Amino acid sequence: MTDRPNPGSEFGDGEPVIRDKRRIDPETGNLREPEAPAGAAAPGTPGAQPPRDPSDLIGGPSAQEALLTEALAERTADLQRLQAEYVNYKRRVDRDREANREVVIGSVLTELLQTLDDIGRAREAGELEGAFKAVAESVERVTEKLGLTKYGEVGDPFDPRIHEALLHNYSDEVDGPTATLVMQPGYRLGDRILRAARVAVSEPTEQLPEAKPDESGDSEKPAE
Repeated sequence: MTDRPNPGSEFGDGEPVIRDKRRIDPETGNLREPEAPAGAAAPGTPGAQPPRDPSDLIGGPSAQEALLTEALAERTADLQRLQAEYVNYKRRVDRDREANREVVIGSVLTELLQTLDDIGRAREAGELEGAFKAVAESVERVTEKLGLTKYGEVGDPFDPRIHEALLHNYSDEVDGPTATLVMQPGYRLGDRILRAARVAVSEPTEQLPEAKPDESGDSEKPAE
């Protein structure tokens, strides 16, 4: 009489045995430890194999180093881009701040030009004395400290970019267009002209246009 297999055995007629060999636990999502093969020593016992590092199952240390190197390169590039954007922003802010400062200072100095003209006329007339002289010199020092520069002297070559010609004549004493009289000095703030110097301009006599002959007189014949 043959022996019948035990119910529930792996090769018998009992309930089938289901072995879940998935490496990832579907409930926790964690990596499962591989089952020790039959006859293998349990962990911690003599002769047992040490558990494998999970990094070995996903490519090993080399793959992890490559991923870390790539991530580090991306973060470094992001930081460099942010730093460049900040530097450009700071430059724009500083440039705009300086431009606004020059506009404000220029507006204030433009309002003081008439006062400086009065001080200059008083100095030429010998009326700049006493307390008025001290105040006038203080105003001039403040305007110079802010960058205001006075220009326009007799004998300067005429430059239409910085001079305004109010009078024009011809002279044998000049070699080219020259400011021979300064009616009102000019002022500049840095490279910006706040007011052009108003001058009288003289040109060489050889540039004087030639007079046209009287055609009616030339066409007349002498009387017989």
